Amino acid sequence: MSGENLQELRANISWRKLLDAIFAIIGLLTILVAIITLLALIIRLAVDGTPRLNWQFFTSFPGRDPEEAGILSAWVGTSLVMLVTLVAAVPLGVASGIYLEEYAPKNWLSALIEVNVTNLAGVPSIIYGLLALGLFAEQLKLGESILTAGLTLALLVLPVIIVTTRESLRAIPNSIREAAYALGTTKWQMIWDHTLPYSMSGILTGIIIGLARAIGETAPLITIGALTFIAFLPEPPIKSQFPFISFEWLQAPFTVMPIQMFNWVSRPEPEFQFNAAAAGVILIAMTLVMNGIAIYLRYRFRRGIKW
Repeated sequence: MSGENLQELRANISWRKLLDAIFAIIGLLTILVAIITLLALIIRLAVDGTPRLNWQFFTSFPGRDPEEAGILSAWVGTSLVMLVTLVAAVPLGVASGIYLEEYAPKNWLSALIEVNVTNLAGVPSIIYGLLALGLFAEQLKLGESILTAGLTLALLVLPVIIVTTRESLRAIPNSIREAAYALGTTKWQMIWDHTLPYSMSGILTGIIIGLARAIGETAPLITIGALTFIAFLPEPPIKSQFPFISFEWLQAPFTVMPIQMFNWVSRPEPEFQFNAAAAGVILIAMTLVMNGIAIYLRYRFRRGIKW
């Protein structure tokens, strides 16, 4: 290589290093701006909402007086809707992921299903609300109920759970499967006793992250008819009389935390803005707790992996 070519190569390398440094600086500044903006918004929300956080705020219904209004119906509705979402989405999502990864033949049909499931994870939530309005509320006659809301959010998080389950199972080395088959196990025994326990950390992480997304959704629930104001609670799931379990609450009207926040923000009185900020603090705390549980479970399950 001649001296001129070597000098040109060094200049090219120096230029690329400079571009890399500029890109790294721009990326770092972008991340810092986003984090600082997010922290500023959270701090402002906490400063405005923390003084309203007391026992009365959790145990009172919404009302005209901002000092006495609370989020009782909102957090109860959120809890019941998320319970239906959990029961509907988790078994179906995990079972679908297991079938697509372990049982489905590797052909054009399974590839098409995989592409569609992945794309469904990015569909706007309002589309799920329109689908649920036509399917659950109108066709199946479930009405504007907690059951409809839970099934709607289950559809929303189902693609996330399926994709997470597949990726977690795919990360298990094939040597684990081959060792199980060598000992004479069936395919289901291999999945239940080996691959599923080893992949449980990733599956649980996907489930909790999906539920953390669902807990803050508003658009699909407004589409199916969630109430912006409700001053009563649904029937409790557990009763003191036989048969002790009631399903009447599934057909009850509902509201949730994000919709209650929207209701307060739309009021002209500034005191209601503080109530909305307090509800936002609680919603952020619930999301952080769910993500913290996901991190803890992932760490706990990964400690038992021996490969």
